[in-house]
Amino acid sequence: MSSVSVTESADCLQVQGHVQYDTPDHITPSNVHTSPLEQFHIWFNQAREANVREPDAMTLSTATASGIPSSRMVLFKQLDKQGFVFYTNYTSRKSRELEENPQAALLFFWREMSRQVRVLGRVEKLSKEESEEYFKSRPVGTRLGAWASHQSNVIGEDYLANRLAEVQERFGVQASDKEGDVPLPDFWGGWRIIPSEVEFWLGKPSRLHDRVRYLRVEGSPDDQPRWTIDRLSP
Repeated sequence: MSSVSVTESADCLQVQGHVQYDTPDHITPSNVHTSPLEQFHIWFNQAREANVREPDAMTLSTATASGIPSSRMVLFKQLDKQGFVFYTNYTSRKSRELEENPQAALLFFWREMSRQVRVLGRVEKLSKEESEEYFKSRPVGTRLGAWASHQSNVIGEDYLANRLAEVQERFGVQASDKEGDVPLPDFWGGWRIIPSEVEFWLGKPSRLHDRVRYLRVEGSPDDQPRWTIDRLSP
């Protein structure tokens, strides 16, 4: 049963109550790593060890050139010296918006640990070689799915099944096969978010949460950025 209570009327749904956060640990500018990417690495491993369900799930927010936002859940796939990487169809809505407006926001929420990580930054496409290396590691079915899907386009009732049958015949493999030669599509690959701001949030009683924010020092290089670290009011 949910912990929230609801008051309903004909024209209003009002939510009341919520679980009180009460985490035993604390974060401050003095006890976090000097790099937000290293601090994320620490927290991500702790989330895995704590059996957080889908610690790699993150909200990706993009916006059009005119500033209309949209958000969706995607899977985090890599953290390197420059930033956070995910993969998608380059013709999808998210990719079209990133082409128009190369800025993005990420949000990780690890409910089991009462932790959030918020990331803002500019984006860049991965090289074809980087995308190809990852694509080859995917199961055959998901590689075929990348070819079959015209992501974010309106399709008919039977389109996807028919399209999958076409690409299976084209490459001579089935989605259930363990191995098969399915090449990287030209319209598919990775995006990297290079952060300018990263915030770590830790839930505390009475909504007096711990918040530590990193801001990139302007002009510092992508491969060795410098950061200012502050505590924020909850």
